[in-house]
Amino acid sequence: MSFRALDLNLLKVFEALMTEGSVTRAASALTMTQPAVSNALARLRDALGDPLFVRSGTGIRPTQRAVVLWEPIGEALETVRGALDEQVFDPGRAQTEFILSMSDYVASLVMPNLLKHLDKVAPKARVHTAPNTIVEIADQLEDNRVDCVLSVYVNEAQQPAAIRSRSLWTLDYACFMRRGHPLATGKRLSTRAFLNARHIDVSLAGKTQPSYDLFLASRGLSRNLVATVNHYSAAYETVRQSDLIAVLPRDLRSESRHAPFLHAMPLPLQAPPRIVSLFWHQRNDTVPAQRWLRETLVGMFAKPK
Repeated sequence: MSFRALDLNLLKVFEALMTEGSVTRAASALTMTQPAVSNALARLRDALGDPLFVRSGTGIRPTQRAVVLWEPIGEALETVRGALDEQVFDPGRAQTEFILSMSDYVASLVMPNLLKHLDKVAPKARVHTAPNTIVEIADQLEDNRVDCVLSVYVNEAQQPAAIRSRSLWTLDYACFMRRGHPLATGKRLSTRAFLNARHIDVSLAGKTQPSYDLFLASRGLSRNLVATVNHYSAAYETVRQSDLIAVLPRDLRSESRHAPFLHAMPLPLQAPPRIVSLFWHQRNDTVPAQRWLRETLVGMFAKPK
């Protein structure tokens, strides 16, 4: 029997006959007439070359051939049904694995609280993080390498239509230096002192120009940027151990083990705000587990506008 020639609607009849054990009950479950089910069974018998069911008392019982066919056909129908029907995600029982892309800065703020929350409401869930370079956000989601990305976006105007997003929090930047740094004596930095100081910054992709330098260039300015690293933790550590200064998120300072050794000052040139957002692909809009994850992240980390 060629699969191409088989009417797949007959498989639903086969499923009903296997689960109901009666032509009458199968017809009721399928909202079909009994003659229609009998006709479908006759077509199945002809197509598969086997009686499939024989009379037994007041019902029917499957032949050996039907028993062999039932497991793969039943599983296939259940898989299709699960893909098409609306499902309810039960976090308490789900053994789901999530992959989130984020920088070490975002991970240090998100992961401790997220894992504590999942331990209570979704103890069987597993979460893994993947590196985020900002420039790969769309590719990571398009290629289905990750479920969500928590990041800023380089150019919101070029965000692909298939990528959805939800704002979480606004980054608050400050100028960091080690305690005892020569520039740490005053309350504010002059623009000249700030631009002439030796800077380190974070470039997650390794080669892209830091966003703050793009901002300065838009105003016809430049700073003395002598180094970039691809982790925020490395930037904080370098600042702690040297006379380099850095423009870094202020909210990480309180979470960092480097906090007692760092001094933060207001920026003399404040760049436009950057927003950490949650990104996902539109194909996951209605996937129950994915929707639950997004609602959880938004509920935990989105700041009121």
